[in-house]
Amino acid sequence: MPRLQADADPSRWVAVTGSLGLRGRRHRKAAIRMLLGQGSRMMGGQGRGSGLLAWTLSQAAPLMLRRADGRVLVWVWKDDPELVVVAAQVQEITPQLRAARAMMPMEYDDTEPFQGAYLGMGEKLVLDRPDAAGAPPMAEYTWDTGAHFVTVTALCGDPQRFGTVIGAVDALARIVRLTDDLRVTETTGVLRLGPA
Repeated sequence: MPRLQADADPSRWVAVTGSLGLRGRRHRKAAIRMLLGQGSRMMGGQGRGSGLLAWTLSQAAPLMLRRADGRVLVWVWKDDPELVVVAAQVQEITPQLRAARAMMPMEYDDTEPFQGAYLGMGEKLVLDRPDAAGAPPMAEYTWDTGAHFVTVTALCGDPQRFGTVIGAVDALARIVRLTDDLRVTETTGVLRLGPA
């Protein structure tokens, strides 16, 4: 299974993937609290995430992401981790997954072309005024490689500030790439492949 890789700008993003222990703990907890609050708001609640639940999930998140073995990468905004969370995911394409994507609501048809530096031409969807009450603004970037879907999803905790971070999210989505191990048994040494 291919793995995802992206060299996110460390002055803007904090990686949740691989941030075990105390490193990145404050950012993880704040981002999870924002996501829990958004979920609460969508279900008619007050829009505040539980501090204890956020802390518990912030401790478990790096271990869960490590088990994903590079199939999921997550970043939060460095200056304000409750502002935006970005997750990249690679999934093997199955007939069921293609059918599920074909049956998505009509607003998911309003995509525009989006050029990735490594993945080529994909699609970008921005829902900055979701119809569902309390739904957060989001952007989704999708590439179909033929065998896999690569999806980058950004959720914003503040609808008023979504426009201020979408450029940085575009830049992050643009540098996501797939890597895979190639086994070469008939030669010794190192096989170097040039950039695609």
